Formats: sequence, C-alpha cells, structure tokens
Amino acid sequence: MKLLIRNVHAVDRDLDETTDILIVDGRIARMAPGINEPCDGIEDRVIDGRDLTAMPGLFDMHVHFRDPGQTYKEDILTGCRAALAGGVTGVLTMPNTKPPVDSPEILKYIRKKAKGSGVAVYPVACITQGMEGGELTDFAALKKAGAAALSDDGRPVKNAELMRQALAAAKEQGMLVASHCEDLDIIDGGIMHRGSVSEELGVKGMDRSSEDYITAREIILASSVGARVHICHVSTKGSVDIIREAKRLGVQVTCETAPHYFMLTHEKLRSRDANDRMNPPLREESDRAAIEAAVLDGTIDCIVTDHAPHSPEEKSNFELAPNGIVGLETSLAAALTALYHTGKVSLQQIVELMSIRPREILGIKPETLQEGADANFILVNTKQKWTVDPTKLHSKSSNTAFRGMELTGKVKFTVTGGKIRFEDDALIQMLPEI
Repeated sequence: MKLLIRNVHAVDRDLDETTDILIVDGRIARMAPGINEPCDGIEDRVIDGRDLTAMPGLFDMHVHFRDPGQTYKEDILTGCRAALAGGVTGVLTMPNTKPPVDSPEILKYIRKKAKGSGVAVYPVACITQGMEGGELTDFAALKKAGAAALSDDGRPVKNAELMRQALAAAKEQGMLVASHCEDLDIIDGGIMHRGSVSEELGVKGMDRSSEDYITAREIILASSVGARVHICHVSTKGSVDIIREAKRLGVQVTCETAPHYFMLTHEKLRSRDANDRMNPPLREESDRAAIEAAVLDGTIDCIVTDHAPHSPEEKSNFELAPNGIVGLETSLAAALTALYHTGKVSLQQIVELMSIRPREILGIKPETLQEGADANFILVNTKQKWTVDPTKLHSKSSNTAFRGMELTGKVKFTVTGGKIRFEDDALIQMLPEI
C-alpha cells in the first residue's frame, strides 16, 4: 500500500518546508519535492497537500476513557475515535475507572481492547489501592503489566508521607508519578472557582490555594527523595510561579495545562451551564494570563485535554453535575486559534507542546517526519474556520466548553501505521493490527 502527499507543508522539531511525502507499507519511504512514484494499486492514494500542513501525530497525556465501568460515557474505542478526529495518535489514560486501574488484570484489559484502534493507548495505574489513599499498589507488578505512569488522578493522595513513599518507590522502578493537585479540605464541596462569579451565583467556590498548596507539597516531596513528579492540569498563577521556581532550582518537575485554562475564565459560568464546569475550574483573567505566559516561556511543558466525558443527563443540573469536559477533538484547533494565529507561537512550538514533549516526559520515542520513520502523522488545514457543534463529535459524550465557538485549524487526515484512520468528518473503519 502506498500513500503519496504532494506539496505539503511539513513541520517537525527541525523541519519546516514544503515537500512530497511517500508512504510505503507503513513507513515514510521518501520526503522530497516532486516525487514521481506510481500509485495505481487498489489501496494506493494520492493526496493534494497544497492547503495542508503535515505534523507528527499528537500525544495527549491526560485523558479519561471511562473503561471499564462507565462505558455509557465513553469506552476505549470511542475515545480512540475522538482522538483520531483531533489528530491525536497516542494517549495516556487515567486510572479512575470502576474498578480503578490498580491490578495487572485491568491493565491487560485496557491494552487488549485498544489493539487495532489506530491509537497508541498507554494506561496509567493507581498510586494507591482502589484510589483510596491507604496503601500503595505493587508498582513493579503494574509496570510489568504495562503501566506507563502512576497517578490517583481525580483526587490527590491525601497523606503526605504516603505520597513521599510513592515518589521514592516510583523512582526505584523508573516510573513517573503524575499528581492531581487539590486539597480536599480546602475544596470542601466547592463546584467552581471561588471568586466574584461564584459569589454572584450563590454557589460554593474552590479556592485556588487548594491547587497551589498541593503543587508545592509535591515538589517538596519529590525533591526530598530526588524523584520526578508531573503536575497535572495546572490552572493557577500560584502553581505556575511555584513550578517555575522549582525548575530554576533543579527540581525534576514537569507540568501540563489544557486549552480552556489559557482561553476561558470563570466568567463563562454566569450562564449556569454545567458543561463549563471542570476540575480544576476555570479561574480568573490573572490566572488565564499566567497560564498562557507559562506556555510561552516553557514553564508549562505540554498541552493536554483532561478529556472527561459525562452524559447529558449527568450534566443537566449545574450544581449537582460531575466535573469534566471533553476536549480531544478541539485541542489542536484551540491551541492554533489562541496561540498560533495570534502570532504567539510557531507551528514548530505547537508540535513540541502537543507531540514531542509529552512523549519525552513519558520516555516514549517521539513520532517524527523523516525517511524511515513509522508513518504516524496528521494533515491539518491550519486556516480552516469551523464552529464546534457538540452533536458532531465522535466521542460518546458532548460536554464541551467550546460549543458554538469558532476555531481556526481543522484536522483533515490522521494516519497511523501508514493507514488513513480519519478523514475530515468521516471516520475510516478501524483496521486490525497486522
């Protein structure tokens, strides 16, 4: 099988040029202008790339696929379909499923179900048994079964000494610990950012000190044992300042944020729509600006989604709804709209933030556009404007905070293993692994 993309703008860490790309049997066979290769086989295809940009497949290191246990919201295969529609060819799945991912058996189930999906699925295992914060899981056994990292995401490890032990044990196993930074006593039932809007709406708020405090705690604990720690979904100016200083001091800390934290604020919740509620919550303009600045200066290592599907019924009540929004299908477009089209970052920086750096943090070989590499890449029309319609998402759920927004940048093709897995608005049938 051959695939030839002609006259495409190709972008990678050390690449920014117009070229042809020839894929043969799942690999990039040639990259050069004016490739003259017969593509007349039954499965062969030629794509006019004059309005397209080729990038390595994206990697989202923070998604919730709800499988096992809550597959009415999402399952591994529908989550992968949503990923492909957003140009995401690899994901790190969080362990707060039902039951939680605290055993080799559940890890094996996730990995087996993901085979043939066209997306590389890397499951995260729990830090504590049942995510209950009482006893550490068997890190060695979980790593052997395929755990790519450790986290109790969805809640923090409340006991600081247990978290210190977890960081030390993870270091011994060469595993990354990712922390959901939230002090539950400070949160105390809050459902949105604590500030002027929560007061106006008469609902309990979530003070930003909750995130700042646990961020500082995790950095101190990691430093004390010489371990790595990854801070999930950073949303406050305080956390950014703490992480920036820790990096300056040489602490092995990395972090992530999501597009909604550098694009939206708590003002959006005035409509009392639960599809704008997530955890951590949308905060104030000073926080939004600080998150954006931290993306631009490199303090924040990568852009993720925290893709968190919930059913329409669950999201129907503003005060009682669970937190979380979907994001896999809007993340690249949102980043292009807010950062690239405003002239704040280059396309190469987008590739760093959304493809290369997440994989590097996890010790996964980055995808690349070069001869001999696996053909795992996306073709994007960076100039195409489109309006987010929740009813057209490929996820089982439609709880997006970007509903009705016009974004600029559309994934047109997603290719993995040399096969077109997604084409514009029509999902290509999932092909089995060969």
